[in-house]
This record gives sequence, C-alpha cells and structure tokens, in this order.
Amino acid sequence: MKIAIFTETYLPYINGVVTHIKILKEGLEALGHEVLIVTTDVHVTEHKIENGVLRCPALELKKIYNYGVSSPFSGTRKKLVEEFRPDIIHIQNEFSMGIAGIRASRAMNIPLVYTLHTMYDDYIYYIAPGPLTDIVKRISHQYIRFLSRRADIITGPSKKCEDYIHGAGVNRKIYIIPNSVELESYAEDATTQQERDAVRERYGIPKGAFVACFVGRIGKEKGIDRLMEMLSKNTAAEDNIYLLVIGGGPFLDEFRGYAERLGLGGRAVFTGAIPHEQLPPYYAACNCYATASTSEMYSISMLEGMASGLPVLQILDPDNRDQIQVGVNGWIYETGEEMAGYLRMLRDLPPGEKNALKASVRASVADKSSVRIAKFMLELYQKAIDKH
Repeated sequence: MKIAIFTETYLPYINGVVTHIKILKEGLEALGHEVLIVTTDVHVTEHKIENGVLRCPALELKKIYNYGVSSPFSGTRKKLVEEFRPDIIHIQNEFSMGIAGIRASRAMNIPLVYTLHTMYDDYIYYIAPGPLTDIVKRISHQYIRFLSRRADIITGPSKKCEDYIHGAGVNRKIYIIPNSVELESYAEDATTQQERDAVRERYGIPKGAFVACFVGRIGKEKGIDRLMEMLSKNTAAEDNIYLLVIGGGPFLDEFRGYAERLGLGGRAVFTGAIPHEQLPPYYAACNCYATASTSEMYSISMLEGMASGLPVLQILDPDNRDQIQVGVNGWIYETGEEMAGYLRMLRDLPPGEKNALKASVRASVADKSSVRIAKFMLELYQKAIDKH
C-alpha cells in the first residue's frame, strides 16, 4: 500500500505528533509499505522530495512554537503527490497541510483518514485574548466538524480525544489508536552510567538526589507552573528532590523566573530544547516522570519515560486515568501533598524494589512498538478504502 501522510511539522522539528508520525512511518515501511510525508518547511524555497519527505515552502509562525504554514493550494505539490500515486491520504494536522490533504484526496478520489492529536481548547490563549476565547472556541469546533465530515475514518490517541471530538459536535465513530514508543532507544542498556552521570553533572544535580522529570514543550497548557508550586509547598531542600524540565518553548524564561520566586532555586532545573535523539540519557538520569498537565491526549514523552523504566506520577485526569496502572507503572495524585508523598515513597524504596518497579514499568509498554501501531493503522486504512 502507498500512504501519503500530511502533517504541519516533521523532523528535524520534534513534538509528540512528529514522534507519532515517525514511528508510524517506520512501522509501515518495516511491513513493506511505501510512505510519503508531506510537510511544511520554513527552510526551503521550493518543493522538494528527500528520503520520502515532500517539503513545502512555508512561513514561520513564531508565536505558535515556530510552526510553519504553507499555502494549501499548490500545483507543484499536487503534481508531486499524484506522481506518488497514494492509495490513501492520512492527515495528522488541521491547518494548511490538513486542507492540502483533503484537496488531494478529493482530486484523486481516494480515501481520507483524519487523526486529531490536540485539544485545541487548551491552546486558544495563543491566538485569542480572554474576551474572544468563547467565540474562537466555537469557530474551532466548527472547523473540527468541517474536517471530520470529509474523512472516511477518524482516529485519535485516547478516550479524551473521542470525547473532545464528540463535544465539538461530531457524531461519528472515533477509532482509538494508542501512541507507540521507540522501545529500543530507551532500553536499559541504551545508555551508560557515564552518560547518565554526565547529565546530572551538566545541570548541577547531586548524584544521590531523587529526580522527577517532565519532557515537553514549555507552554502554559503543560501545567509546569502547577508542578513547581506543588513541589515548593510540599517538599523542602532536605528532601533532596529535584525537578528536571526538559524542552524548549515560549514560557521557558518565565518559568525559570517563577522557580526562583517560589524559592526552588537549583531544585527546579530547565534544560532548554534537547534534540530528540539525545533524550535517552536524560530520562535514564531521572527516577520518575511527573506531570500536572491535563491537556495531553496521550503523552508520548510519558511513554518514553515508561520505556526508560520511570514510574509516572500523573495528576488526576479522568479521561486518561487508564493510562496509569496504579502500582504497576505509576500513581495518580490529586493534591500536591499526595504528589510529594509518592515522591518520598519512590525515593525511599529499597534497591531491590526499585529495580523490580523499573522492570514492571518497562513491561507495561512492551507492546507499544512501531510495527504494532502500523498493523492497527493498516486495518483502518482498509476500512477507509472499503467505505470509500
């Protein structure tokens, strides 16, 4: 089968959607299928295909994570996609590439699959001041309905996505495709003790400290400020508990300053953006993964933490609570006091119990390989073809 995947962002840019698409592409190709990624690129001035990726000229949106936006209307792109002769179009974003994918599927009369990854209600503040929030939210829901009507199959990574789409007024079946993770990159032997020690040394974290990490874009919707507030109010310096925040984003400097104002000092460490391929020793240098975000559909960073053997402390998020198997791969907390209690419990586990918990966490994501997600998607592609 030939699959054309339309996405607003792709490598070398990194976020959860990009990682999801990369893993899906690798799985499909491992099973003998052909994939063409169609994406924006602010660094090219003309359309070009390299290594299975069609890069389209784009304007940079600095306010929204430096995303690029291309014209959805391009004769050159249309010609290059038609020459690939896809059996199916899969759109993974809603903007210029989403519209381009819809136009391509209609022009070639081939099935369209739409995957929604983002709860846009949590991101409206990037483009609309407070008084306009409700209006923009209604417009965004109308747009979700517009896209959904044109898709043969709609998918998303969690029940939260299903509820969000239905809440936007789409009365369709949503197929849940849980995210996958590059297991081999985060295996126990993927990093050395020297590499793990080097990460701690680079950021002034003592060897014996207990380190909780969060990995992702440093945006308001990620709840990092809330995580720091709970840490500052419920732990003290003598607890020797640190928070390592890995990633770049528009609130990086603001949150660094906030950590100082909270009195966390060196116990809240911000690394800035780290290339994705360099992340394994960062996870491996930590002891658990912590998040206070309720904006995630299904966090790939959290899965990468689990693949690294890190138990997860996740704030209660009812639609996502089934992602945590309590006592197997993590715990769910509702208050800062509860979170601090779990941090101390994990810190004080005997070595044997820590190793057993690491093995249990890794085992909980052992089935989330690239081939697994590819096989699942191939079934949906065939459903779309049959329906179309």
